[in-house]
Amino acid sequence: MNTTLAFAIKSVCFDEHYQPSNNTRITTNFANLARGSSRQANLRNTLKMIDNHFNALAHWDNPTGDRYTVALEIISVEMNLDAESGDPALPLIELLKTTVIDKKTNTRIDGIVGNNFSSYVRDYDFSVRLLAHNKGRPTFSTPEDFGDLHGKLFQCFVNSAAYKAHFNKPPVICLSVSSSKTYQRTENQHPVLGVEYQQNAYSLTDEYFKKMGLKVRYFMPPNSVAPLAFYFAGDLLGDYSNLELISTISTMDTFQKIYRPEIYNANAVAGRSYQPSLQHQDYSLTRIVYDREERSRLAIEQGRFAEEHFIKPYHAVLEQWSANYAH
Repeated sequence: MNTTLAFAIKSVCFDEHYQPSNNTRITTNFANLARGSSRQANLRNTLKMIDNHFNALAHWDNPTGDRYTVALEIISVEMNLDAESGDPALPLIELLKTTVIDKKTNTRIDGIVGNNFSSYVRDYDFSVRLLAHNKGRPTFSTPEDFGDLHGKLFQCFVNSAAYKAHFNKPPVICLSVSSSKTYQRTENQHPVLGVEYQQNAYSLTDEYFKKMGLKVRYFMPPNSVAPLAFYFAGDLLGDYSNLELISTISTMDTFQKIYRPEIYNANAVAGRSYQPSLQHQDYSLTRIVYDREERSRLAIEQGRFAEEHFIKPYHAVLEQWSANYAH
């Protein structure tokens, strides 16, 4: 049987009126911000922080610091294993797309797709499969094919006609650095991405994203206090304009200040040798309410959802597809 994957892309604006739909991934960070009594203030304050950060980085020809605003769309990707079967589409991943609005010229400038990244299969791999694999083992290890299926699904999506019809450039995903690694500052400095850091060993997340066809570099942008991990396919410094890169930095540094204030809202800037820690005490909180414990719990629940509705019922089909998939 020859399985052909078909992808459908949906988008919804992430603004102060955003309300997560019933079928969105509730572990998605922006869905977490958009619930509860503080939802509208959360959203308004988050978007204001992003705009302020963007204008601080895009300071040229911007004397009053309010030339630009960033519009965000949540991109949801659904997948059909067999378009002919009539089975319901399976939710696969969610990304974030930035658009820069230049109020001086009244133009909209394409930003970057990627940024935030959430995936049902990744939840399954990290919150279900990895825990089961290591249960009772004296030392931590990963299954031999860990991340293989997810990596192929992601690459199949990025190379699909559906992706190319919506987006002009490959995705860039921007995440927190790993608290298990030490990062060393280099002499390399980019005007927008800032100071580059390097580390001696890749983290489990780095290895996982490598199977998705993405390389990683770590930069600490101006006005930031810790490096961010940038995952990309081509040439991070050459393929994207300064405004595109600033749209990702301002969005994801803001989200990290909210999600991981111990690292990204620390009161001291990362030094020459830097190991991030969530146990760090010298940091400031934003005025935005975020439930990190709920998110960890939901990751396990949604990993089990992926197992029940995707991994188990389609195991044989997925295994055959994965074995035959050529990049």
